Amino acid sequence: MTTPDHESPASQPPTPGQRDRAYRSPMGIAGGVLLLAIVAWLGIDAIVSGRDRTPWLALAAMIFLVPLVAAFTLRPAVFADEERLRIRNPFRVITVPWGQVVSLRSGYSNEVVAKSGSKYQLWAVPVSLRARKKAAARDARANAQRSAEASGQGGRRGGMGGGFGLGGLSRGAADVSDGPARAESDKVMDDLRELLETKGESEAAQGEVRVRWAYEIAAPVVAGAVLLAILVATG
Repeated sequence: MTTPDHESPASQPPTPGQRDRAYRSPMGIAGGVLLLAIVAWLGIDAIVSGRDRTPWLALAAMIFLVPLVAAFTLRPAVFADEERLRIRNPFRVITVPWGQVVSLRSGYSNEVVAKSGSKYQLWAVPVSLRARKKAAARDARANAQRSAEASGQGGRRGGMGGGFGLGGLSRGAADVSDGPARAESDKVMDDLRELLETKGESEAAQGEVRVRWAYEIAAPVVAGAVLLAILVATG
């Protein structure tokens, strides 16, 4: 599940009427905060009360785990405006102008396909098959309610139960008026496809795909892994 937000691009000053739509995964953020709290608790306890090589092993493990957990849980985000799509994945930041986007695919993962043939996964918009099943079930119930009302069954059901029948009708009417049910990640992809359709041909949305590696994340992960390997090997 993802939540839309608004954030101005960090690389450029915001212009009037142009702000990023930001999408993140609340469950990913919550899980990341919990994991970081556990790592900090266990690591600090081992550093303070550990003996012999334990504090050094705990320190190396924290240097390795903290940026790694943050990279896969807190860092991922997708930013979209009228000119480009900016994808912040665990170890890369990919900026794709809408003019370079061929399609936005949704399968077992959500990804962007560029004209060069490169594919970039949207880590911040994870696919939930369970959410899709729930949305399909809601859509099926709405279609059944629509069919019942069209055949006159809905009206007879409403007349039998008083308040209960009226409540059932109001819920069915709400389902129908809301249109087909969609999982949250699919709604995000619908929003991005709408931007692609409306802005993909504009002059401001042209340019080249830019990829920047997140060395600020990779460097401490590699350093922690090397230090941990040395400590284990020499133990």
